[in-house]
Amino acid sequence: MTSTESAKTIPSLLQAAGKELGSQTAMRYKKYGLWHDISWQEYAGSVRTAASALIELGLNKGDCVTIIGDNCPEWVIFDLAIQSAGGVSVGIYATSSPEQCEYVINHAQARFHFVENEEQLDKWLQIREKTPSLQKIIVLDETGLLEFDHEMVMSWKELMELGESVQKRHAGELQQRLHSLQPDDLAMLIYTSGTTGPPKGAMLSHGNMVSMAEAVHAANPVMPTDEVLSFLPLCHIFERLFSVIIHIRHHYTVNFIENTDTVTENMREVSPVVGYAVPRVWEKYYSYITIEMSRATWFKRTCFALARRAGEAYVQEKMQDKKPAAGVRIAYGLAELLVFRKLRERLGFDRMRIAYSGAAPVSPSVLLFFQSIGLNLIEGYGQTESCGVTTTNRTDSFRLRTVGKPVPGTEVRIAEDGEILVRSESVFKGYYNNPQATEETLIDGWLHTGDVGEFDEEGNLRIIDRKKDIIITAGGKNIAPQYIENKLKFSLYINDAIVIGDRRKYLTAIIVLDEENTVNYAQENKIQFSTYRDLANNEKIHELIAAEVEAVNRELARVEQIRKFRILPKRLYEEDGEVTPTMKVKRQRINTLFADLIAEMYGE
Repeated sequence: MTSTESAKTIPSLLQAAGKELGSQTAMRYKKYGLWHDISWQEYAGSVRTAASALIELGLNKGDCVTIIGDNCPEWVIFDLAIQSAGGVSVGIYATSSPEQCEYVINHAQARFHFVENEEQLDKWLQIREKTPSLQKIIVLDETGLLEFDHEMVMSWKELMELGESVQKRHAGELQQRLHSLQPDDLAMLIYTSGTTGPPKGAMLSHGNMVSMAEAVHAANPVMPTDEVLSFLPLCHIFERLFSVIIHIRHHYTVNFIENTDTVTENMREVSPVVGYAVPRVWEKYYSYITIEMSRATWFKRTCFALARRAGEAYVQEKMQDKKPAAGVRIAYGLAELLVFRKLRERLGFDRMRIAYSGAAPVSPSVLLFFQSIGLNLIEGYGQTESCGVTTTNRTDSFRLRTVGKPVPGTEVRIAEDGEILVRSESVFKGYYNNPQATEETLIDGWLHTGDVGEFDEEGNLRIIDRKKDIIITAGGKNIAPQYIENKLKFSLYINDAIVIGDRRKYLTAIIVLDEENTVNYAQENKIQFSTYRDLANNEKIHELIAAEVEAVNRELARVEQIRKFRILPKRLYEEDGEVTPTMKVKRQRINTLFADLIAEMYGE
C-alpha cells in the first residue's frame, strides 16, 4: 500500500503525492499569455512553507482563515497550508459584497484573511472596524498597492519569505500538527448559497472529503493522465472537490484559467479530459452552438440537422442498453467523422471522456443535445452537506431525466413525504455555530436534503423539486416548478424563469431575457432599442417570448401550463439579493420584490 492510499487527511494526501510524484506536473496556470507548470514537489513544498508562516503568525488548531479571490494556484496552496497547520479553511466568493464578507468573517471568527488583489483588499478596508477577530491580511497581487502601508497587511511574497525563514525552526511543530490531524477533524467551512436567509457554514471534515474523493473515483474512475480546467469558484464544493480533493488523491493535472473572461479560450487550449460545470455553463455552450448553426449556410445547417438526428437515434438506443442497429451505427459514424469531431475540437471538448453537470437541475434537452454530439455529459446530484455528490450517472450507464445511482458508500432513501434522505461517511458534521439548523437537518444520522425525489425501476434517482418550492394550486394539484422552468430556459431567448402559482388558480411566470441572443434577434429583425428595458418592453420581443412559452405549454399537462407571463425589465443581480453567487434564484426575494407584477397577472 502506497502512502497516498493510506493517507486519511487532506494535507497528508498532498505530502504523500509530493514524495511519490516529485517533478511530475500537478498544476498549470496561465500568466501574460504563457502557461507555467508547478510540480507535485513544488506544490507540497509551498504548502509547508505557507503553513510554517501561519504557525509563526500564531495560527492555532481549529482557527478559521478566510480566502477571497479568483481561482489560482496560490488559492489552493493557502487552502492546504491552513489545513496543514491545523486550521479551518473558509472560502468567500470573489463577487461577494463587503457586507457579505463581513458576515462570513465574523460568523467564522476568522483570524487571518487572504485577499487576491487591491479590489478584494478594498472590501476589507470598508469593514475593518467591524471585523475585530482578524489579525492579519495577506495580499497576493500587490499591483496598485506599492505605496500602501498598514500594520495588519502583508504580501504573499512576505508570507512565503517568513515561512522560509522559520521553516526549520517550525519543522517539528508542523510535522506534529500534520500527524495529529484526524479524519474527524474539521477541514473547511463552506457557506451554502442562502436562497432563504443568511448563508450557513457547513462543517466538512477531512474524512468527509477524502471518502468523497474515493466514492466519485469508484463511480467514474479518473486517471493520473487526465486533465481538468479550474474555472468555477473554488469556494463552491463542486470545484473544491475536483480541483483539490480528488486531484491530490488521484493525481491528474489541474489547469487554472487566466481569468474569468478567458474560459472558452483556455478550454480550447487545454482540451480537458474530465469536465464539470453548473447547468448555466452547458446552457451557454448549447446556445452558442445553436446560434452559430442558425447563421451557417443552408448546406451546413442541413448537415448538422442530419447529424443530430443520427446522434439522437444512437444515444436513445444506448440508453436502453441496446446495441444500436447497423444503420444507426453507420449514420452515427459518419456524423462523428464529418461533423461532431470537428465541432468538439472547436469547443475544446475533443479529449473530454466525461463531463458532469451538477449543483442545480439541468434540462434533459441540454443533456440529450451534448450526448448526441458525442460529449458524454451526465448529471449528478448532491449538496454541500454531502460533500457535493450523492448520486451520479455512470459513464457507461446514462439515463436521461435521472441523476443516477448513489455513489459507493452512500445510502439514499425516500421519506414518507417524498424527501430525499442521505447517509454516508461524507455527510457533514453540521452547521457551524448553528445547533438548531443542524438538528433540523441531521436526524438519526440521516441528512434531510430538503429535496423531493423518487427512484425509477432501475434504482436511479429522479429529482422532483425542492420540498419548499413545490406549488400547490388552488385546486389542490402539486406542481414542481423546476421542471417547467427548465423547459422554459431551454429557449435561446430565456435566461431565467420563475414559475408562480402557489394557492392560486393558474400558473404564471416571470421571465428574464437572455440578453445576448435577444439582442442578436432584435438586430436581425431591425427592432429599435437602446437598453435592456427597451427590449423587455418591446411588443415584438413579447411576441417572441409568447411563442416560446406556448411551445413549452404544448408539452405540459393543462394544470402545468403558463397562462400569463411578464418579462422583467431588469437582469437579476447577486448584489440586489435576487440570485446567489452560483446564480440560483432566490424565490422568496423575487416574490417580494416583484409582488405588484405578480398581482397584476392575477388581476389583484
